[in-house]
Amino acid sequence: MRFPARRLRRLRKSEGMRRLMNETLITREDLVYPILVQEGLDGRLPVGPMEGIYRISVDLLEDELGEAHDLGIRAVMLSGIPEHKDEVGTSAYAKDGIAQQAVAKARSCRSDMVIMADACLCQYTSTGHCGIYKDGTVDNDLSIPLLGKVAASLARAGVDVVSPSSMMDGQVTAVRAALDREGHQNVAIMAQSAKHMSALYSPFREAAHCTPQFEDRIEYQVPYTNPREAMAEVESDIEEGVDIIMIKPAMMYLDLVSEARRRFTTPVAAYNVSGEYALVRAAHSKGHIDGAKATMEILSCIKRAGADIIITYSAKEAAKMLP
Repeated sequence: MRFPARRLRRLRKSEGMRRLMNETLITREDLVYPILVQEGLDGRLPVGPMEGIYRISVDLLEDELGEAHDLGIRAVMLSGIPEHKDEVGTSAYAKDGIAQQAVAKARSCRSDMVIMADACLCQYTSTGHCGIYKDGTVDNDLSIPLLGKVAASLARAGVDVVSPSSMMDGQVTAVRAALDREGHQNVAIMAQSAKHMSALYSPFREAAHCTPQFEDRIEYQVPYTNPREAMAEVESDIEEGVDIIMIKPAMMYLDLVSEARRRFTTPVAAYNVSGEYALVRAAHSKGHIDGAKATMEILSCIKRAGADIIITYSAKEAAKMLP
C-alpha cells in the first residue's frame, strides 16, 4: 500500500496515539545511578564539568539514596575514591576501605535497592592503572587475584552486584571463584565486558584521581575501531560465567549494544559515561541544545539498541521527566 492510501502520519496525530504506538518505553527501573563516595571528605564536592554531580562523604549517602529512591530509581553503582594509594591498591580490598564503607552504609539504610559497586584497582593504585604495573606493563595474572579480593570484600559488606572493570583476561573467572569460596553464590557479576579505550572517561578520572601516571590503557582496553574484538570480550565473559555483560561507553557504541543483544541471551548493560554526560551539559549551558530533551533521546536510543540496564549520571534527571 502506497500514498495516498497509506499515511503514516495518522499514527502520530495526537499525544495519545503517539503513546499507543511507542516502540521503546524507558522506565525508572531501567536506570542505575552512579554515586562517587570520597574518603576523608566532609560534605560534597562538585565534579568539574559534570553539572549537578558531586563526590560525597559516606555520611551523605543515606540522603543521596533516599532522593534517588523517592524518584523511583531502584539501583545504584557505588565507586570509592580513597585517600591512600599504593602499587597494589590495598585500599580497594581493605575491610574498612571507602567502597566497603559505602556498600555497608547503603545496605544498612536501603534494603529495598539494588546495590552495585565498581570492582577495579585504578582509583587505588599509585600508578592509576587497573592492575599491578610491572616491567613496563600491567601484569594480567598478578592482577586478577586482587580483583577477586576486591569483589569478596564488597560482598562481605553487602553488595548485590560487583562490576569488575579492569579488562584483565580471566577476571570474571577469578571474581566468581573468590565470591563462591566465601559463600557469596548469590552475588551477581556485571562485568564491564567491552570497555573501550575512550576519551570519554576524563571527567570521572579527574574526579577519582585515577588518570594513569604513565602510558595509557590501550594494552587492556578495547580499541574503539574493533567491533569483533569487543564481541570476543563479551563472549569470553559469558563463557567465564558472567551474569550481566556491559558495553562502555554507550552513546557512540550503540552498534555494539545492538550486536550483543542480537547474539547473546545474557542481560546487556550500557554505561552512559561521565564524558557523555558532560558533553550534553556543556552544550546545554551554551544554549546549543535542550539538555533535557537530549538526555531523554540518548537514553531512549540506548534502550532501543537493546540495553536492558542503563547506568547513567542522568538517572535522577530522567526519573523526574518520566511519566
